Amino acid sequence: MLKGKVYKYGADVNTDVIIPARYLSLAEPAELAKHCMEDIDPDFVSRVEPGDMIVATTNFGCGSSREHAPLSIKAAGISCIIAKSFARIFFRNAINIGLPLLGCEEAVDKTEAGDILEVDLVRGKIKNLTSGMEFAAKPYPDFMNELISAGGLIEYTKNRLARRRI
Repeated sequence: MLKGKVYKYGADVNTDVIIPARYLSLAEPAELAKHCMEDIDPDFVSRVEPGDMIVATTNFGCGSSREHAPLSIKAAGISCIIAKSFARIFFRNAINIGLPLLGCEEAVDKTEAGDILEVDLVRGKIKNLTSGMEFAAKPYPDFMNELISAGGLIEYTKNRLARRRI
């Protein structure tokens, strides 16, 4: 179960504002996190706390296919992103690093910045603890839940290989 405060954004939040190109030479997630969202929300990094969530409208993560974007978001402490839609490459990159994304139009429309959400990824349930409203998103298949729980594709693969050696 995930729980956190909402940071809300509009449509077409692209990878260039998630992590500006001037920081793409950085490789460490903690260093990338220091610059996450700074071109769209300069105070984001100073306000975000571990477990917080991003809620956005459509086409979140559009733009270039840089893996730095979801990595900087996850390293900044965001536990989940909920949007009406995601750019396809961003979605795949996020899952590959263990950052869960849920599509739920109703939750986006009825959630405000600062609300507290509770998310059950296994069941696809989103509860707005501020308003008391509940929403249903399509839950991930078991395989994707395992991948997210492991921390992403690399950790999932390492765990599977280690189990085979035993």
